[in-house]
Amino acid sequence: MEFLRKPSSVLLANRLTYCNLLGVDPSLRNGSIKEGTLNSEMLQFKSKFPREVLLCRVGDFYEAIGFDACILVEYAGLNPFGGLRSDSIPKAGCPVVNLRQTLDDLTRNGFSVCVVEEVQGPTQARARKSRFISGHAHPGSPYVFGLVGDDQDLDFPEPMPVVGISRSAKGYCIISVYETMKTYSVEDGLTEEAVVTKLRTCRCHHLFLHNSLKSSSSGTSRWGEFGEGGLLWGECNARQKEWLDGNPIDELLFKVKELYGLDDDIPFRNVTVVSENRPRPLHLGTATQIGAIPTEGIPCLLKVLLPPHCSGLPVLYIRDLLLNPPAYEISSDIQEACRLMMSITCSIPDFTCISSAKLVKLLELREANHVEFCKIKSMVNECGEISCRISEIVSEHGESDQKISSYPIIPNDFFEDMESSWKGRVKRIHLEEAYAEVEKAADALSLAITEDFLPIISRIRATMAPHGGTKGEILYAREHEAVWFKGKRFIPTVWAGTAGEEQIKHLRPALDSKGKKVGEEWFTTMRVENAIARYHEASAKAKLRVLELLRGLSSELQSKINILIFASVLIVIAKALFSHVRLVKQTY
Repeated sequence: MEFLRKPSSVLLANRLTYCNLLGVDPSLRNGSIKEGTLNSEMLQFKSKFPREVLLCRVGDFYEAIGFDACILVEYAGLNPFGGLRSDSIPKAGCPVVNLRQTLDDLTRNGFSVCVVEEVQGPTQARARKSRFISGHAHPGSPYVFGLVGDDQDLDFPEPMPVVGISRSAKGYCIISVYETMKTYSVEDGLTEEAVVTKLRTCRCHHLFLHNSLKSSSSGTSRWGEFGEGGLLWGECNARQKEWLDGNPIDELLFKVKELYGLDDDIPFRNVTVVSENRPRPLHLGTATQIGAIPTEGIPCLLKVLLPPHCSGLPVLYIRDLLLNPPAYEISSDIQEACRLMMSITCSIPDFTCISSAKLVKLLELREANHVEFCKIKSMVNECGEISCRISEIVSEHGESDQKISSYPIIPNDFFEDMESSWKGRVKRIHLEEAYAEVEKAADALSLAITEDFLPIISRIRATMAPHGGTKGEILYAREHEAVWFKGKRFIPTVWAGTAGEEQIKHLRPALDSKGKKVGEEWFTTMRVENAIARYHEASAKAKLRVLELLRGLSSELQSKINILIFASVLIVIAKALFSHVRLVKQTY
């Protein structure tokens, strides 16, 4: 809170209290944290992840209160709820559609976020909705809950490790722990300058310093700006950091499990690369002069080594080769691979690169959607078992039996909105019963609208006056996910038993989900409402079945995760080297 600078967030901070984790003052308006209140429920969630910003779903918004509201206003550019009134607790939030942007703003500034979702579905009147922690967003590890039902390819940033630095008789030691991959690596015997270079070339989520840094080689316990360790002290002093004691590796792994809410028995694999016969990492000055560390006025060497269109993972791989040269045998193998690539005359495929961390997180949380599975299939096309299994489940090319329902009397937007979120994602053979039920429900809805609304439309068209006459049409009410009749001045002043009068008598005002009248011009019938409810139920069941199939496929592929990780790394290397070779051939 001491780092807040915006006037609006500073004013909010003045209303905080430090007697609870939320920072909510119970004496202010909406500040009660008594049992059964929403604030009390949020406090329980906050106690599980006190280091993270808490965003809680409340209707169509994600809300934060107290400390977290101040952070949203300061770093996500949001406005406080209720303005800056001084009698209410700090509260801020964003609409559901803006969640991804808000999370990006927070993680870009180094914050982790805990997201709490509402259990969707009908609830009893005045009953409080149930809520649950749906996931977390960390720097380098985005929030993926609900992605399985989406049709977009979520961009994954470069994973950020939790870093620990210690000192031993060999020199400085840097430990990098990747929570997503459940791995850690140890680089020992480094110089002070090498550690600073690594800190500047790799963003970390959290930085932990071991107490051994406070003791110099001469045995003194002072660590500061001047003297031995001054360069590292200056680099670490400008960052948020915490101190460790005891065994550096064990203590750091304990801290990581505490940070991410992991069980104590979850193992982390040691993936340390043996440093024997391996050149030392680049000096800080060298890395700066070649532009591997972005420096104003110095062009980046990577732009000369790779074509302009090459970006992402291949660029990071080449940069890592420059900063941390591999063993001489591996360097020779890379050179030989490049020579072989130079002799290739056929066209080179456009390799599909997927981050290993992205693969692990989506499959582990069972949130991989049909788009991701198609990318995985193209990545491991030569691995018959995985590729065939994906082909059996996932629909890759819009099959003719997966077309959106269409009826002349019903606006096409209605069926597009209802069915596009699940049709064309998995093969129909696995959902024949669900598809059949949706088609029957759609037919019944079309018949109900035809018999209940169409005679009224025909009557209006037959008696329509040129100016200010009767009006009526069948429209899609997108906000209410319904197809209703909208009209005015169509009710006859004298009932004469003419065509359409019987249908008009059955009309009733259209109601929203809360039972309130939508407007004076919207009408429906009991038969149409029942048909819409039946169609919604059939469509929801079909969508749920699609998600179950995709999540089941994720579970199956978890046993093949090592193969997928190996393939993803190999493809990144291949694309990086091919891109470099292609540029060389074009240039020379």
